[in-house]
Amino acid sequence: MKPRTLALSVLLSLTALCATAISHAAADAPKLAPLFNGKDLTNFKATESKEFWRVENGVLIGENNAAKKGNYLWTEKDYKDFVIEFDVRWKDTTERGVDTGVEFRKPSIQLQLGISGSLKVDMSGSWYVGKPGYPEIGQAKEAKKLMHPQGEWNHFRIQAKGNTFTCWINGTKASEYTDAKFSGAGPIGLQIHPGVDMKCEYKNVLFAEL
Repeated sequence: MKPRTLALSVLLSLTALCATAISHAAADAPKLAPLFNGKDLTNFKATESKEFWRVENGVLIGENNAAKKGNYLWTEKDYKDFVIEFDVRWKDTTERGVDTGVEFRKPSIQLQLGISGSLKVDMSGSWYVGKPGYPEIGQAKEAKKLMHPQGEWNHFRIQAKGNTFTCWINGTKASEYTDAKFSGAGPIGLQIHPGVDMKCEYKNVLFAEL
């Protein structure tokens, strides 16, 4: 076989392998479906939901009350392995800043959004595990570079699979944490932190069990 013919044959074979790999990856990708319908709180439950949670123009809004009591909006069902994606935005109106997150599994693990109450810095995209707080290995240290300016929409993707928890911000992997402790199925919750004057908005909430 001539060198040019051999090179062409190799190129075609590599192209076929890449196409097959892409096809398999697409086939293995979870089929996401809306978890939030853009109209009401179907699929979710919360105490005093009308006071803390509402839907306006297709956007799910969580906002604290005057007493800064705090609240959670939970999914009606429990989940273990899943992928959830959403667009989120907030704007700090006080020195304390927005402190919220997405909580799941039992015992609970949380992906932080906004300012950490304990550290007083923005820990968006990092994993909060109770004590000892935010393990360094699970911190999203490049989050500021990945996120759009405050007040703009940012796209987050969270995957819980087995003992590993992964976060992507605007399409780029930002953090990953592995811990067998958080092994139980539980509802997925959006948090309004107590003691904080805050408002956080969500849209395009998509979900798939794994």
